This record gives sequence, C-alpha cells and structure tokens, in this order.
Amino acid sequence: MSIQSLSPISQKVYKAICDAIEADKLVLPTMPEMAIKVRDATDDPETDIKKLSGIIGHDAALTARIIKVANSALYRGSKDIEDLNMALMRLGLATTSSLAIGLAMEQMFQATTDMVDQRLRQVWATSSEMAGMCSMICKFQTKLRPDMATLAGLTHKIGVLPILQFAEHFPALLRDGMTLDGIIQEIHSLLGTKILTEWSFPSEIRNVPSSHLDFGRITAKADYSDIVTVAMLQNMAANGQRYGDLDYSSVTAFDRLGLDFDIESAIAEGVNDDIADAIKLFK
Repeated sequence: MSIQSLSPISQKVYKAICDAIEADKLVLPTMPEMAIKVRDATDDPETDIKKLSGIIGHDAALTARIIKVANSALYRGSKDIEDLNMALMRLGLATTSSLAIGLAMEQMFQATTDMVDQRLRQVWATSSEMAGMCSMICKFQTKLRPDMATLAGLTHKIGVLPILQFAEHFPALLRDGMTLDGIIQEIHSLLGTKILTEWSFPSEIRNVPSSHLDFGRITAKADYSDIVTVAMLQNMAANGQRYGDLDYSSVTAFDRLGLDFDIESAIAEGVNDDIADAIKLFK
C-alpha cells in the first residue's frame, strides 16, 4: 500500500509517527537483547550447540520454554528432554534460533495502560497462531524453511507496536476503537517493513508485512509472504471471519502453494492437528 492511497486520517497519523521517529520522540521497537545474541550466534558458521546453549542458558525463563518445546508433541522423541543441550540437539540451530527470537519478542507486547495492553496481547495471540500455521503450511506445502516461516508469522503485524505507542499519547484516539482499527489496518504494514529493515531481517521476511496483503501479487514461486497470506485467511476462517469482500479465487498465493482457494479445504488433510500443536509453542 502506498502512502497516497491511505485515508486522510491514516496519512496524518503515519506522517506524525514518522516525524516523531525522526525527532527521536518515538523510538521504533528494538529487538530484545537475547534475540539479538541468539541471531548473531546462529549467523556465525563457527557456532555450535555448546556455544548457543551457553548464550541461552543465561536466561532461565527462555531455557525452560525451549526445553518445554523440545518435549512438545511436535518434537517429542523417545525420551523426555531434561536439559538445554539435549533440547538444542533435538531442535537444531535454525529452529532454536527462531523459537528463541519469537519467545524473546513476547516481552515487547506489553504496555502500561490497560487499553493498549489488551490490544497488544491480542496482536501477540494472533501472531502466535499465525506462526504455528505458517510453520506447518511451509512444512507441508513448500521447500522453504519452516523456521523462517515461523518468524514471518510472528512479525507480520509488528508495525502495530509504534501505532499503539503513539496512540497512548492521544486518549481520544484510543477511545475511538473503530478509527484506531482503521488506522492500524492501513499503516501497520508500512511501519512493519520499517521495523524489520531496522532489525536487519532478510528481505524475504521484512517485506512480508506489506506484500502478504497484496492478494494479486505476481511472483515466480511461492515465498514467505504467500504462506502468511494463506495462514491469515485460514486463521480468520477458523474464527468465523472473512477478509472483507475479497474474492478468494483472485488470491494468487493459493495457486503458488498448490492449495484450493476454498479456505475450508485449503489445508492438507491431517495437518490441522499439527497446526494446533505448533500454535501452542508460543503460548
């Protein structure tokens, strides 16, 4: 979506947020320190399980969550995992990295005011569901990396954070839920790309906040934006919703993923249980 296509109120809020960022009056969300350490370590070809374990092991809560994930239905082996090293060996570096980044991100979705906190928690809950769905769609329908698909799902609405941070200074905007929802719908993708670019995410992930909403997008092969598009529509359907008056047969992501645009039957038979298990990873 271009800035020119925004409604007048959304253009005004988007410009105000960008001006506040430029003037250092509003800071874009920064990736949690632990997430940065884990990502930097896994980007280093010299990193092994022992080194990554040493980094994650300094965070007791994150360690416990990763061990829990290693024992979950998705990854459970012949025996229970009791320590971090064993958990990392079962999960692998790439999966561990995405999980650690995702779990560390959860702390960002909290606020001091009840109204904003409630909205942020809802965004995190939806993003968690999306992460699980994206991982499973990726696994069963593509040769892309499920760990990257997980990150794409987790961060596709990261642009909501600065909007709500901005809105905290304007109580009238917070009270007008319909107007605020409209603004979020229109500009979160633009801000999301800004944030993920600032975080140095790879281009195929940082473009997801914007490109997953381009339903007629033309590209040579399936990508992470396609996965997020289908996961979003499937997640809405699971909650008895549709994306406005969108004609699902016009959504090109279905074709690239080899899925039926009939959203009720889009996910391969037998995958729903795996999706349900994947969603639980971040809860």
